[in-house]
Amino acid sequence: MTQTAQAPNAPTKTILRALAGEKQAVPPIWMMRQAGRYLPEYKATRAQAGDFLSLCYTPELAAEVTLQPLRRFQFDAAILFADILLIGQALGAKLWFAEGEGPRMSTVTSRAQVAALKPAQDVHEVLSPIYETLRILTRELPRDTTLIGFAGAPWTVATYMTAGRGTKDQGPAHAFMQADREGFSMLIDALTDATIEYLSAQISAGAEVVKLFDSWAGSLKGADFDDFALQPTATIIAALKARHPGIPIIAFPREAGDRYIGFAKATGADCVALDNSVSADWAAAHVQVDGCVQGNLAPKYMVEGGAELVTETKRIVKTFGNGPHIFNLGHGITPDAKPENVLRMIEAVRG
Repeated sequence: MTQTAQAPNAPTKTILRALAGEKQAVPPIWMMRQAGRYLPEYKATRAQAGDFLSLCYTPELAAEVTLQPLRRFQFDAAILFADILLIGQALGAKLWFAEGEGPRMSTVTSRAQVAALKPAQDVHEVLSPIYETLRILTRELPRDTTLIGFAGAPWTVATYMTAGRGTKDQGPAHAFMQADREGFSMLIDALTDATIEYLSAQISAGAEVVKLFDSWAGSLKGADFDDFALQPTATIIAALKARHPGIPIIAFPREAGDRYIGFAKATGADCVALDNSVSADWAAAHVQVDGCVQGNLAPKYMVEGGAELVTETKRIVKTFGNGPHIFNLGHGITPDAKPENVLRMIEAVRG
C-alpha cells in the first residue's frame, strides 16, 4: 500500500522514501549514466585514467566521475561508476574495450566453457577496487544523497559473454539457449550466484540501494522470460534481502512490455524501472499499482531540449503523482546530450 506520511524510523533520504512506498509532492531524481561522456569533466578524467577499464578499477578516479554530475546538478542519488561486464571478467572471461566500438569479450558458448568459469565466491579478488570506490563515496557524498550500487542482470551479461560483444538481436545467446537449454541455464546460474556475491559486497561497502540492469530483457518471450529474466532476478533479490534485511532493490527489465505487470510482486523488487517504450499513463495504471516506479523520459530530450522537454517532464511527473515515483530517463543518457538540457529537466521536475 502506498504511504502518504512517514512512519517512525522511516528513511529521510528522498530516494529511500520513494522505495519505501511513500508518495512525495516532488519526486526524487537521478539519471542512468549520469556520470559519462556528455560531461567534459568526465572526458578529462577518463583521459587521465588512460582507458575505460583503468577508470573503472582506479577507485579514486571512479569516485571522482561518480561525483561529477552531483556537483553540476545536485541529483538525489549517485550511482556507482563501473560497468555491467566486470562480473564476466571476474569470472574469468577476457574483457577489453575497442575505442569507438564498445566492449569485447572472450566467448562462452558451451557447457565446458561454463564449467571452466571461476566459482562465484572468487569474484571479489578482481572486483575489490569497486568496493573501495563505494567506501570512498560513502565518505564524500552529500549527507542527503543516496548511494546506488548495481550489476547487470544474468541474461544481459550472458548475451555479451556468448557473443563477445553487444548485438542487436542477442542472437548468439538465443542460439546457445535453443541448442542446449540446460547448458545455457548453467551459465545463467553461474552469473546469478556471482551477482549475489558482487551486490552483497557492494552493500557491505556502503551501497544503500542496488539496481539490476536487464538491458536486453525485451528479447525474451514467454517461458524464456520467466526462466532467464524473472527467475534469476527473484533469486538474486531473495538472497540479498536474506543477507541484508531491508535493502531496497530496483529492477529494470528493459522493454519488457506487458511483462512489467506484476514484475515487482513476482521478484520481490521494491521498484520497477521503466523504459520509454511504455507510456506513463499505461505504467501508472498497470505497474505503479504494485509500488514504486522509476522513469521514464525518453533520452532524446536530453539532446533535443526545447519546450517539449519541459512539457514531457511535467507530464510524467503529474501522471505518476498519485504514487511512489523516482524520476529518471527511460534509458541511459547518450554522449551527445547537452548538460543544459539536464538542468532544464531537473528544474521542470522540481518546479
